[in-house]
Amino acid sequence: MVKVSIRTDGRGPSLDAALADTTERGGLTPLQPAGWPKPRGYSNALMGRGQVVCIAGQVGWDTDGTFPADFLAQVHQALSNILAVLAEAGGDASHIARLTWYVTDMDEYRASLPELGQAYRAAMGKNFPAMTLVQVVSLVEPEARVEIEATAILPDPD
Repeated sequence: MVKVSIRTDGRGPSLDAALADTTERGGLTPLQPAGWPKPRGYSNALMGRGQVVCIAGQVGWDTDGTFPADFLAQVHQALSNILAVLAEAGGDASHIARLTWYVTDMDEYRASLPELGQAYRAAMGKNFPAMTLVQVVSLVEPEARVEIEATAILPDPD
């Protein structure tokens, strides 16, 4: 993990210097305040410069609009759908800076955490962007149990 401290008083690295060495995470630099506990499975923040891709909430349906009955399968499909949209911009999981998860049952989410980590890594690898998780009463698609939106930052083309 790269720790970055940015000062604006001229005595520390500038934003440009902090962004210069970000190749390990698709051009994104994790930000971790000193003394904070290391997050597990997400980042507190990522910083990057480039083309921003805002991906609408993706549900766990396939290209035919069919939902699997299983929560974990819906998570995996929603993440796969995000990656398919991002690929249209030339990006991959390493460019994702933020994910916002909407789930209809927080207890189901919590109960599935060990398997959820496996499903997440199968789609996203070891990329852990800044994440927010929110329980909602329902989603627009009645069969959807999870919806995930993403923000990615692709490096500027040379």
